[in-house]
Amino acid sequence: MLRALITLALVCLLQPAFADERAQTQQQLDATRQDITELKKLLGKLQEEKSGVQKDLRGTETEMGKLEKQVQELQKELKKSESELERLDAEKKLQSARVEQQRLIAIQARAAYQSGRQEYLKLLLNQQNPEKFARTLTYYDYLSKARLDQLKGFNETLRQLANVEQEIADQQSQLLDQKTALDTQRDQLDKVRKERQLALAKLNDDVKARDAKLQARVQDQADLAKVLKTIEETLARQAREAEEARQKALIAQQEAEKKRQREAEQAATTDAPAPRKPARAAPGPMVSSTGESFGGPFASARGKLPWPVDGRLLARFGETRGDDTRAKWDGVMISAAAGSQVHAVHGGRVVFADWLRGAGLLVILDHGNGYLSLYGHNQTLLKSAGDVVKAGESISTVGNSGGQDTPALYFAIRQQGRPSDPAQWCRSQG
Repeated sequence: MLRALITLALVCLLQPAFADERAQTQQQLDATRQDITELKKLLGKLQEEKSGVQKDLRGTETEMGKLEKQVQELQKELKKSESELERLDAEKKLQSARVEQQRLIAIQARAAYQSGRQEYLKLLLNQQNPEKFARTLTYYDYLSKARLDQLKGFNETLRQLANVEQEIADQQSQLLDQKTALDTQRDQLDKVRKERQLALAKLNDDVKARDAKLQARVQDQADLAKVLKTIEETLARQAREAEEARQKALIAQQEAEKKRQREAEQAATTDAPAPRKPARAAPGPMVSSTGESFGGPFASARGKLPWPVDGRLLARFGETRGDDTRAKWDGVMISAAAGSQVHAVHGGRVVFADWLRGAGLLVILDHGNGYLSLYGHNQTLLKSAGDVVKAGESISTVGNSGGQDTPALYFAIRQQGRPSDPAQWCRSQG
């Protein structure tokens, strides 16, 4: 019977601790589910951004392909013009004509020079041979006309040769200018393509990182679910054991009462010495600390509580956290010197005092009736789980644990599992 009573007492003592652990685990599980939902939304946004970058990259690379084709065509035209110029230089048609015309003009010049030795005035005054004089005049006319025609053809050949060479040179210059412009545009597009590829690679890395974080959160959720299931099974087993102990204690009490009655009857019939006093009844079940208030009801302290530390508010309740507009502060951040004492804003019992990802060294106080206060990013923890603290008692010191850059205290209040603005509970600072 004594063993059964001890078992019953232990169950009653441990049950509140398991209930607190279960509530704490349930809160962590709810927070993890919320994180997973936010991560899924962020992954969806990253996928949309990735699709947009891929679409831009596709357009840029398609334009690059068109420009490459245009450059190749211009290079072909340029090569064709160069081939044409080489062909003209190789055939030397105009050049050969120019050389031949130069030769004929030289012959005519020599003939004119030789004829020039017979002075025209001397031939005119020489009347000895009139027929020869007439023939000489006719020869001079033909010679002069042929000389003029040769000079005219030579000048035309030179003009054509200059025009063709100039036209090909202009065409080459134009093609080179177009090629230079296209090369410049191609370099610019290639730079854009590299930038887009870098952006795409960064998005891929972000997606991988977010996906890994999501997988980690999913695993955390699974682990928390296992812990919660274990706590529930433990509480159910303890309830069964408590009922069994209560039944055993009741049976033992009934047996003791029957035994006492038999002894009394025997004593009355045998005039035996007075029977011993009956054994004291088994004590009742221990009162659970769940729902107890320390330092007065927490609900009546709205607007009267002191702040946990002296400092300046860095972030207010409901403000956006960082660049992500979907993440809001569910508490406040108070800037304070490292090592500053953190005080309990109300009497309560420590239900959590350990390191937690995202909050660093964290203290959670249970103030009864579903009210909790949280103190995170501490440097040291001065209390342990299960400790009872009074209002104003030091529970930790300010730090930057949990990945913070500067010392600050995360302070939050939960009402029936829902975040509540600490500024509505604490006295306004003048």
